Amino acid sequence: MKPGRRAALAGLAALASPMVRAQARVIKLVVPYPAGGPLDLVARALGERVKDSLGTVVVENRPGAGGNLGADIVAKAAPDGNTLVMGAVATHAINPWLYARIPYDPVRDFTPITLVAQVPNVLVMNAEAAARLKIQTLADLIAYARQNPGKLNYGSGGNGSAGHLAGEIFKSQAGLFIVHIPYAGGPPAQLALLSGQVDFTFDNLATASANIKSGKLKALAVTTARRSSAMPELPTMGEAGVPQFDIGTWFGLFGPAHLPPDVTARLNRAFVEALGTPEVKARMAALMAEPSPTTPEQFGAFVRHELAKYAGVVKASGARID
Repeated sequence: MKPGRRAALAGLAALASPMVRAQARVIKLVVPYPAGGPLDLVARALGERVKDSLGTVVVENRPGAGGNLGADIVAKAAPDGNTLVMGAVATHAINPWLYARIPYDPVRDFTPITLVAQVPNVLVMNAEAAARLKIQTLADLIAYARQNPGKLNYGSGGNGSAGHLAGEIFKSQAGLFIVHIPYAGGPPAQLALLSGQVDFTFDNLATASANIKSGKLKALAVTTARRSSAMPELPTMGEAGVPQFDIGTWFGLFGPAHLPPDVTARLNRAFVEALGTPEVKARMAALMAEPSPTTPEQFGAFVRHELAKYAGVVKASGARID
């Protein structure tokens, strides 16, 4: 082979090698919840968008123990960037206070990569109950509850669930006596609300939206500090009469502790870029999730803030899983 041709081929190989390495690499992205949920759907959409820059992303659903099982797998993985977890408010802010013991430290055992999305919850009433009780606003609900202590009840997906914690904060901040009825998961709680067995719930906005639009449910307020772009007409709890109320669902990407800074930066860059693509934005919009990309440092500070916030929330609720 002529020297010139050999040099040209060597140059092409050098240019191609990063792409070859990217295509050969396989990243396992653990979703600590069942397939088909919001975290799973977003994880799969992101995996498709980063494959050119990072390599193949295989989503692995590892539900169990409220998300603790899947999170622990990544906490104990090698810090090479090949094993990540789509963590959430439960795994990194609520469960450490809710469970008597969890097998990982939510801060020390992980490297934050980026916050992915935030999804507001919404206070929804059974529409027939709202009409019967003449409740059209959150102020109406609060006034009725104060005048009729113990007559209203609210359902949740179980003790320590996001809906339960939101309800306890609402009761505490508004000074109300309302009965909590826990169910074995979100779907049974929603069925109980639709059938009139409970008066209201704090549900995920994406889950509740179809029944809100059909008129089966009456939405009173979103639980986050800002209004939702999906339903901007709904006031926040703070605007509607419960100041400083800020409870929502969030999820984000973590690697094991001690990821090298260059690996963390590369992962952050790829996933943040993916969050800005039309395909991922469309998936987020369908789930009524707000894309929320951050730097690793910003995400780490966010997690620490949420962890501190939920320490008081869980304690006030009295919820505990041994």
